[in-house]
Amino acid sequence: MELTVILPERIVRRAKELGLDLESLVLDVVVWRLSLDPKEEVDVHLEIAERFLKEGKRLIEEDPTQASEKLYKSAEECTKALAIHFRLDDVLNKVRERGRWTVTDLEKVIRRAVKELGSEVESWWDTANYLHIWGFHEAKLDSEAVRSRLKYVEKFLSTVKKVVTK
Repeated sequence: MELTVILPERIVRRAKELGLDLESLVLDVVVWRLSLDPKEEVDVHLEIAERFLKEGKRLIEEDPTQASEKLYKSAEECTKALAIHFRLDDVLNKVRERGRWTVTDLEKVIRRAVKELGSEVESWWDTANYLHIWGFHEAKLDSEAVRSRLKYVEKFLSTVKKVVTK
């Protein structure tokens, strides 16, 4: 099910000024507010990751900039799922206090994931982050460059799904 939320322009403008991603913020707040159990919360993040991956794939040819962001968001949701799965309460508590995730938080999760799952995780995350910076923020990547990185985001998601269902 999909839901469209219409926000006042001043909220959208202020969020942009603060560098906040409203979609992620809304998703995170709703998940936290529902007080889901950790397994449900992991499942929600993976469902969102799959949705972003699907949307990113669809956009590669027509809009590589947006495709880059959607693929990054898929990896970000995978990382959030890992934080919950590994019970990284120090990170999760800071995120909840602050009300949003930072790159530092995500990097801490990735460092733990590398210890548990191996160095490939860091490579997959770095690829997603490259898409975020160079594909989305800088808008320097064409469809071919984005497409060539798709397999790394797919592998990240498939690996996380396997890990959290053990």
